[in-house]
Amino acid sequence: MEVAVEQVSFAFQPLYSLHTGGIVGVEALARPTSGKVQELLRYAMRKGRLVKVDAALAARAVVEESSYETLLPLHLNVTAESAADPQLVLDSLLETLATTGRRPREVVLEIGSPFHGVPAKALVDGTARLAELGFRIAFDNLGHGDIPLNLLADARPDLIKLDRSTLHRLPGDRTTVALIEALCHFAARTGIRIVATGIETEAQLATVRQLGIRIVQGNLFAPAREGAVPAKGLADVVEPGPARVSTASPRVDDFLHSPATLPADANCDDVRKVLLDQDAPTGIVGVDPDNRPVWSIDRARFLLDLTGPFGHALHANRPAARLADPPRTIRSGAGALELLDLVTDAALDRTGDDVIVVDAQGRCLGVVLVHELIRAVAEMKIEEAAALNPLTRLPGSDAVARTVDQRLESGHPLVVAWLDVDSFKRVNDTAGFAAGDDLIRALGRALSDLSTKLRSVTISHVGGDDFLIACDIDEITTVADSLLDTPWAADGMPVTVSLATVVCTGAMAKSYRDVSRLLAPLKKAAKDVRGSSWVNGWPGSERVEILRGRPVPGA
Repeated sequence: MEVAVEQVSFAFQPLYSLHTGGIVGVEALARPTSGKVQELLRYAMRKGRLVKVDAALAARAVVEESSYETLLPLHLNVTAESAADPQLVLDSLLETLATTGRRPREVVLEIGSPFHGVPAKALVDGTARLAELGFRIAFDNLGHGDIPLNLLADARPDLIKLDRSTLHRLPGDRTTVALIEALCHFAARTGIRIVATGIETEAQLATVRQLGIRIVQGNLFAPAREGAVPAKGLADVVEPGPARVSTASPRVDDFLHSPATLPADANCDDVRKVLLDQDAPTGIVGVDPDNRPVWSIDRARFLLDLTGPFGHALHANRPAARLADPPRTIRSGAGALELLDLVTDAALDRTGDDVIVVDAQGRCLGVVLVHELIRAVAEMKIEEAAALNPLTRLPGSDAVARTVDQRLESGHPLVVAWLDVDSFKRVNDTAGFAAGDDLIRALGRALSDLSTKLRSVTISHVGGDDFLIACDIDEITTVADSLLDTPWAADGMPVTVSLATVVCTGAMAKSYRDVSRLLAPLKKAAKDVRGSSWVNGWPGSERVEILRGRPVPGA
């Protein structure tokens, strides 16, 4: 069995947030040289060695992923039997995490079948132990595997992953839609997040978005593959369209729920029946014959008024409008932050009321639950913060990669630049790490100022002393002069910097990957120039222009 495990490699598939369009994790998928990993696990189970094989596979996945340095949360698959007896897995897993520099809180353990025969109490206790150590817990294959529903309530995982076989019935199977709606309602009540796996069509994507699922995975975005996780956001993988995801701030339409409506002349007893017959509505919208909102009722306030002393006698057969509030509306397409402004301006007792989304004619399209939107914006901000370099607070390479791919695809010429400090190791060895950090922060501030002043500049801090810049051709001279004319120093020690640029105007560079390949030799050429240097190249040409600095003789 050890030989079989040694022959297993891993493919990696990203998980995406529909709020930000960014990658929020990567799942390690075992790929044996022959057969399927399920066959390997079944064989190990028959031999009584399932947990040992689980532990070995998890440790190997961590080692393989570490070479790519994605810094994304890593999803590892383990069986329920291993989760019920976690110590046998933890010994090797914790040792491997320590070796690779990973921490438990950066790992999501996806617990999957078989659950049959695993004592429920042992499984709940085991997942609790893993959570205490910092691991995040997910249950996998819901809808296809044999996971007990009671386990979802008892173990309270962080994530639930819906099986692809269930989601493949979308959007045409109404019973499956109803089932997922019920699961989304459960998740909203408990704070558990749902992941839709196996998304392969635009229609499936549109349906899961409408149902309120905000994390997705599947071949529509990026297939599982051996090698590094793509440095792209979801908007780079999926072309623009009506059911597509934007990397911009989320819109109110992303959180739309079907409204519970009644005619504007309905009475209070009509409202009471709807609220008591259906558990889901948080409020009722009164609409006119053209479906325009006339009033809105909050569930909690209405039921308090109606069930109070003499409430039913006073209000039951009276117009519902007497216990209603003016409708709080927002236009379709508005941003989430615009809706939050509307909420904060409301009276204190209405900050949690549903907000009604209307079209250009003022007709009701649906309602937004404020708590969902607040949670989504918070998650977006957390994800954005996690993607920033902790030293400079600048975004990683995704920012420039996205800009480059978008502009190349649209045919807009641009310049991409690679900036770094000359002999940075000597700076740290001589002036110290603190001085080196101060220098990197100063470069980051200078780049941030440039991106504020110049309309086309996008910047990224790739790591260490490396920065990427994308801008219009007519602005690269301003960028270069600002960076190269500055007398950089680390704790009084003079420092020079190198700038390598490539001008992308034709078809020779078709993607960010092509551009990064062209920049590599240009950066090396810049290092062969004395002083703060600037070298430039053109796709399809081997000529290197030395625009700043003096060439080293013989270089």
